[in-house]
Amino acid sequence: MSQFTLGMDEYAEGAILLTDLEDCIIGVVEEFGTGRRILYDRNKIIKKLQERDLMTEQESEEFYDYNILGLYAGEQNPVFLDTFVTPKQDDDGKYYFLINEE
Repeated sequence: MSQFTLGMDEYAEGAILLTDLEDCIIGVVEEFGTGRRILYDRNKIIKKLQERDLMTEQESEEFYDYNILGLYAGEQNPVFLDTFVTPKQDDDGKYYFLINEE
């Protein structure tokens, strides 16, 4: 497999980037009919708000919910992954989510 570098704005042209949260990016997603969107790690954002801005857990969750998750900046809005949620399958073949806390 070959590897090369491509600017984020070139690869995901038009995608919304969140200021000062670049280190919380974990990938790019795409959906038919819309451009590529930046994928952020929700838990990294929460942790960064607590460490950088000295927010409590509750303050950081509220800030995230209202100001980051609640942001609508267009069709290429960022998307967020809760990395503490893991899909699992039981012995009967049914799927469920395992919620891990840091």
